[in-house]
Amino acid sequence: MDDDGIEEISSGISARLLRRRSGGGDSSSRWVDGSEVDSESPPWSLLNEDDNKSEGYGSVRRRLVKKAKRVDSFDVESLAISGSHGHQNKDASIWQTLGLAFQTLGVVYGDMGTSPLYVFTDVFSKIQIESEVDILGALSLVIYTIALVPLAKYVFIVLKANDNGEGGTFALYSLICRYAKINLLPNRQQADERISSYRLKLPTPELERALKIKEKLEHNSFYKTLLLLLVLMGTSMIIGDGILTPAISVMSAVSGLEGKIQGFGTGALVTVSVIILIALFGIQRFGTSKVGLTFAPCLALWFFSLGSIGLYNLIKHNIFVVKAINPLYIYLFFRKNSFKAWSSLGGCVLCITGAEAMFADLGHFSVPSIQIAFSFVVFPCLLLAYMGQAAFLMKHPDSASRIFYDSIPDRLFWPIFMVATLAAVIASQAMISASFSCIKQSMNLGCFPRLKIIHTSRKFMGQIYIPVINWFLMIMCVLVVATFQSTTDIANAYGIAEVGVMMVSTTLVTLVMLLIWQTNIYLAFSFLIVFGSIELLYMSAVLSKITEGGWLPLAFASFFLCVMYIWNYGSVLKYQSEVQGKISMDFMNDLGSTLGTVRVPGIGLLYNELVHGVPSVLGRFLLDLPAIHSTLVFVCIKYVPVPVVAQEERFLFRRVCPKDYHMFQCVARYGYKDVRKEDHHAFEQLLVESLEKFMRKEAQDLALENEINDGEFESVSVGQRSYSGELNEPLLQAEGESDLPSSVMGVIDDDPSLEYELSALREASESGFTYLLGHGDVRAKKDSIFLKKLVINYFYSFLRNNCRGGAATMRVPHMNIIQVGMTYMV
Repeated sequence: MDDDGIEEISSGISARLLRRRSGGGDSSSRWVDGSEVDSESPPWSLLNEDDNKSEGYGSVRRRLVKKAKRVDSFDVESLAISGSHGHQNKDASIWQTLGLAFQTLGVVYGDMGTSPLYVFTDVFSKIQIESEVDILGALSLVIYTIALVPLAKYVFIVLKANDNGEGGTFALYSLICRYAKINLLPNRQQADERISSYRLKLPTPELERALKIKEKLEHNSFYKTLLLLLVLMGTSMIIGDGILTPAISVMSAVSGLEGKIQGFGTGALVTVSVIILIALFGIQRFGTSKVGLTFAPCLALWFFSLGSIGLYNLIKHNIFVVKAINPLYIYLFFRKNSFKAWSSLGGCVLCITGAEAMFADLGHFSVPSIQIAFSFVVFPCLLLAYMGQAAFLMKHPDSASRIFYDSIPDRLFWPIFMVATLAAVIASQAMISASFSCIKQSMNLGCFPRLKIIHTSRKFMGQIYIPVINWFLMIMCVLVVATFQSTTDIANAYGIAEVGVMMVSTTLVTLVMLLIWQTNIYLAFSFLIVFGSIELLYMSAVLSKITEGGWLPLAFASFFLCVMYIWNYGSVLKYQSEVQGKISMDFMNDLGSTLGTVRVPGIGLLYNELVHGVPSVLGRFLLDLPAIHSTLVFVCIKYVPVPVVAQEERFLFRRVCPKDYHMFQCVARYGYKDVRKEDHHAFEQLLVESLEKFMRKEAQDLALENEINDGEFESVSVGQRSYSGELNEPLLQAEGESDLPSSVMGVIDDDPSLEYELSALREASESGFTYLLGHGDVRAKKDSIFLKKLVINYFYSFLRNNCRGGAATMRVPHMNIIQVGMTYMV
């Protein structure tokens, strides 16, 4: 908000205050509740404390007591949702861990499990099989790629870099944000560090190197922006995977019909694939809770089929392909094929597609369960599958284009085809769900426009559906299949997105090693050099396919990156403008407890983004409305860099202005995986209970401080009990016996000011709640550079105008809303 706007509001409020004090108030003003103007309601009048039974009060009470029919507000009961707060017990029994390991097959490993459908097909589309060196070299590359990246990197290292059991690029970013103040949105509070899931467990004392890295990150805006862009790029590529995974998986599975049914050509392949994809995206709105039970058994059957058929081909055709374990064949492969071998790496990298899911889906499982499933099921079955295909190619080198289905015994073709199709759909489902989760986390951290989110399960908070994104992914998938019409061309595009996400994870985990784990610098850089070099080698190979389809994931990633960064950039500027434009306490004191207007019974919940101070939008309400509520609560919904915030740690309260103003600040804190989908009546009740406890604790602290100042309890530390104006302890914890002196408790019980304030709060609660929202328009200042004007006035404004509004985002009842317009000059 610009200075002229602030001066206009200040002068307007001051003029109204003068009119009120001189008896010249506008007695004909009428109340508006956000939905209609009641022409029949009587005018407001200034009420005395003893005049609670006047006609005006009855009218106020009837107007404010209205309740919305629809119940939908932000999370106050998220503990009732299974898995909402806290993850799987890390000390679970071996049977529980094995049960979780079985479940991971259906959620985590679907993408990687379907890779045998197309890996060798793509590799040998670049190289003609002329000798056993070609086959053994390609097999050796696949074996060591799987052994180094998913096994060595993810299973043994990256999984340990989790954020209280959560994985993924945003989890790593939040972990770093908690240790170093690198968040571009300056709303961090010291009280946030007392959240139980916020605390970091450092394995060693602070090292000078870690402090230097932390200082550079915190004091250099370039590093902050670079790190954010890196995280957003990784997230954008995961969303791109949500487009390419269904396309390549479904097409590869359906391609088995080309050689089995006469006349089933490319056109039929595309048609059937498109039908399956439309059906897949069409059922997303029903959720995955019912079909999810079949995921793990289907994928278990799929891995069993892969291992069995691979072992069969290995024994029947050529068991000596196990020689490929010798890495010498990789050298011979590159010496023989030179540039073509390097080009074939783009197909080889497809054997580890979905490896990032091992880390991204960690929040639903546990580290041991994912490690056990990969080490004892996925890894052996994949090795047998690729070895079996290589053994088959030794005798049938011309079958490279259809290697998977040609290597299946004829009598098992149809059963395997059905299982393969199911596995492809499940792999696609996992990536679609992952895209929804990434976008939800991005929205919660202020990096994506607000969209409608539907929770498809009452038991599991992770099962969500985002209609706009679902239909966008479906349209893009159909266009990709219809345009490329070949799994080989789609594979060229697929590799870039996969390797890009892995490179982002490698960089962030290295930073975690140096900054938080304080690992030996040589070990940390060894991790970066070894795995970074492997991923750079693969990236160089897939980038060479830019003209053959590789441009597609880069286009997707660039589009989403621009959307996410522009939204974050505009949101940060808007927040900074709100901080600069907040109303000063001196001005509030000049207004007095009436705020220059009439205070009427009721509780007004004014939603804003400030964690401290009086928002400028209050001035607009005081100007535009004939009266304001007797109790005002400034509600700030704030996301902290933790996965979840427990309900008893949800709220922070602070008193604003002296007691007779009856104004409070409430910060409702959420983690990036928290759910907000509950009854607003429950929230209102919880808010009143929390306010009462805050008032009582405030009175306790003040009474104890007075006792200490009188010298009666010299042994009690003032620093531990002094009132600071903010409640930093849980509000909703179970109340046990108080450890305060009996004399202090007696003073509290007999405190007339406390009883009066509690009585006023209950009276206001009975009169009803009104939600006060500011509808903000963000514009660049006239002296801004052209690029900033273009981004803010057009791109950011377009996103704000076409995303969900404040009322829908806050999930407040529409009948109880009052909105005013604001313009923020940034």
